[in-house]
Amino acid sequence: MNHKIKIVAATVLSMSTLLAACGGPNESKGKTSKSEQTLNLIQTAEIPSMDTSLATDAISFEVMTNVMEGLYRLDKNDQPIDGMADQYEVSKDGKTYTFHIRDNAKWSNGDLVSAKDFEYSWKKSIDPEHGSEYAYIMYDVKNAEAINHNKMPKDQLGVKAIDDKTLQVQLERPVPYFLSLVTFPTFYPQNEKFIEEQGKDYALEANTGVYNGPFTLSEWKHDVSFKLTKNNHYWDKSTVKLKEINYNIVKDIQAGVNLYETGKVDRVNLTSEFVEKYKDSNELKHENTPTVFFIRFNEKVKELANPKVRAALSMAFDKESFTSVLLNDGSEPANYIVPKGLTSNEAGKDFREINGDLVTYNIDEAKKMWEEAKKEVGFDTLTLELLNSDTDTAKKTGEFLKGDLEKNLPGLTVKIKQQPFAQKLDLESKMDYQMTVAGWGPDYPDSMTFLNMFITGSSYNQMNYSNPTYDQQIKFAQENTTTDKTEDRWSALLNAEKILMEDHAIAPIYQRGRAFVEKEYVNGIIKHQFGGDYTYKWVEIK
Repeated sequence: MNHKIKIVAATVLSMSTLLAACGGPNESKGKTSKSEQTLNLIQTAEIPSMDTSLATDAISFEVMTNVMEGLYRLDKNDQPIDGMADQYEVSKDGKTYTFHIRDNAKWSNGDLVSAKDFEYSWKKSIDPEHGSEYAYIMYDVKNAEAINHNKMPKDQLGVKAIDDKTLQVQLERPVPYFLSLVTFPTFYPQNEKFIEEQGKDYALEANTGVYNGPFTLSEWKHDVSFKLTKNNHYWDKSTVKLKEINYNIVKDIQAGVNLYETGKVDRVNLTSEFVEKYKDSNELKHENTPTVFFIRFNEKVKELANPKVRAALSMAFDKESFTSVLLNDGSEPANYIVPKGLTSNEAGKDFREINGDLVTYNIDEAKKMWEEAKKEVGFDTLTLELLNSDTDTAKKTGEFLKGDLEKNLPGLTVKIKQQPFAQKLDLESKMDYQMTVAGWGPDYPDSMTFLNMFITGSSYNQMNYSNPTYDQQIKFAQENTTTDKTEDRWSALLNAEKILMEDHAIAPIYQRGRAFVEKEYVNGIIKHQFGGDYTYKWVEIK
């Protein structure tokens, strides 16, 4: 969740400001219990897209995970369980799947969900004319990559509705995690008839979308709030206890804490001194996440095309002080791109444990690279713009990077450009930036979900990085997924990450942790390690 995520975070304020605003946790004016099945939450930005074929970010994916459903969905252990499909068969060679759509699968307008809805959606996403940045996630499907590169017509995609209730999918190669992959929003169905009726307005408002998940998007006040309501056409509606989920868009953590203290929201993320404030509260909780934040360098900028410039920038900021003091939420320094806890080899050894730290804070080496780069590129002073989003933690991140980089690299000036989340994503897609703070969460349980975005020409490369050796390692890993090639594939992915870090294509900052407070009457929120961050299907207020 970038996934991809491009991710939005919470905020940091001074303790004096906080104490002036609200009392401690034992002074909360909020409710300690409630009976209505309503969950009140905070989101830090507007939903960028509600079209599953176009969405690219964590906020959109979280909402989609709850108002939509694919062939399968993830359970509390991140294992795929029945969704729109209630059974499937797979061929002996692992390359052909036959899914059977349940008889009681319906859209929120009462239409039956059919296999044709999946065929239509997948062909739409892979069509190069449609412009889906996530088309590449379908490249395991037969002919998908060739179609997306305009080398074959989209009707050659390896997906076919045999009849209304039977979907056949052909793959280029066996994919051990394919059932997990189809839980991702790009693989969700779309209702062609409804979309054609809505035309260009499809999915731009709550009532111009149609939903097949546990909830519907029933209200959408852009940049202010949105609401999810229980979907009475959902096949498993008897399991869904919540009647509604209310989201307020709040970028400031002080405002969020105030809403929590007065019982107007049931959960809020914390950082820095806010974590300290709640340290003795039973409502304080922590989550580890496999999301990594990093700096992208646009190599179309002459200075950033120089690897020594990028190396200096990558090593010149103190990640440890940033995560332990300014965040203080369980986040930890990232000296890598593939996060801890995502994937392990057959011996049970974590990818991160094997590859170790690859890009660390090193002032002396950073200064050395910087001075060499000045001579090579021909500059004495350099001004670079850092694109960032406009939440408070994003602001703190930008200020921290500016301070350390300017302090440790003589002659450097960093100008921060703050943008609302959706606008930031757009600028990144257009490569209209010099440096940008990005975040990425996994879309499926494999290190490839982080590494394949940096191959030459990838829609998520977004920085003009290209290394043929890197591309070869990724290509090998993509094409060798059978069990007899597991060790070789693993080695290729480990090598790819090393190449990426040796090139200083990106500058990793931190792997995100979450500290939050949650009312004790909230039960059953499921946090996922990949795909949409949270599922609310099983939540109950009690």
